[in-house]
Amino acid sequence: MSDAGTAHRPGPLPTAMQLEDGRLRHLLTIEGLKRPLIEQILDNAESFAGMNDQGVKKLPLLRGKTVANLFFEASTRTRTTFELAAKRLAADVLNLNINVSATTKGETLLDTLRNLEAMQCDMFVVRHADSGAAHFIARHVAPHISVINAGDGRHAHPTQALLDVFTIRRHKGELSKLRVAIVGDVLHSRVARSQIHALNVLSTGEVRVIGPRTLLPAAVEQLGVQVYHDMEKGLKDVDVVIMLRLQKERMQGAFIPSEHEYFQRYGLDAERLALAHPEAIVMHPGPANRGVEIASEVADGPQSVILRQVTYGLSVRMAVMSMAMGVNPQVRA
Repeated sequence: MSDAGTAHRPGPLPTAMQLEDGRLRHLLTIEGLKRPLIEQILDNAESFAGMNDQGVKKLPLLRGKTVANLFFEASTRTRTTFELAAKRLAADVLNLNINVSATTKGETLLDTLRNLEAMQCDMFVVRHADSGAAHFIARHVAPHISVINAGDGRHAHPTQALLDVFTIRRHKGELSKLRVAIVGDVLHSRVARSQIHALNVLSTGEVRVIGPRTLLPAAVEQLGVQVYHDMEKGLKDVDVVIMLRLQKERMQGAFIPSEHEYFQRYGLDAERLALAHPEAIVMHPGPANRGVEIASEVADGPQSVILRQVTYGLSVRMAVMSMAMGVNPQVRA
């Protein structure tokens, strides 16, 4: 069976696959999701966020459910937050290290899925280096299983985008009044694509992308963004600065002269941040390369909300997982 090859093909837009009777069944991409559903996810995440200040940080909403984390690509923060989110919802969690699993012994991806289905799993959280992998798995799972995309190739990282807009909404309020700049390696970033879709669905005032021509996709403006190649001009008066990691593992060839020169032209330091609105916040989906994308004085500075993004990621993933399982996440903040 050549399912690995099939996973390379993104296939048709999976919008319809994500919904069942109007409710979230899978979360594969932000594309196609309507504003009310995204706002519902954010509102539910807000109620979960109140748990962080409580002594007991656990709710039995997914008791009896089993969540399998299928990470075909290395990850620490994303896998950990998905695991912790599932446990806070009282689900049983399986963490599969695919690098040492049966797939390395010749078992196909579909055979692996069938075995997990036989263990009565209810949700697969999938990260894969190939675009479309989560979509492929969602097409082949049993009807009772939900699939959450934890990042596939350059395609999408929907929960990261949702936690990013959740962070912006919490710190800056109404998005329609904001200017948001996304800086760096947009070309190889699944996070940036999902961020742009989410920000546009929520009618953000202005979305800018800033970077060298080599790191911006062709016709990127068709995604509904303003394009800047000059860092200083692009940062002027923005309310939110989202720095991106250089995705060196996905680069084939030289996209930048050197990391030193990249920082000189597109790195965020205090002097450049001063061009933004005085109350602008700084974000980064992590892991951040200090001295390459961002200076430590900014990453650790008063305008940085990078660690809060990680905290909010728990709440957003709890909201997505409970909604995909059809559980009403009505909790007291």
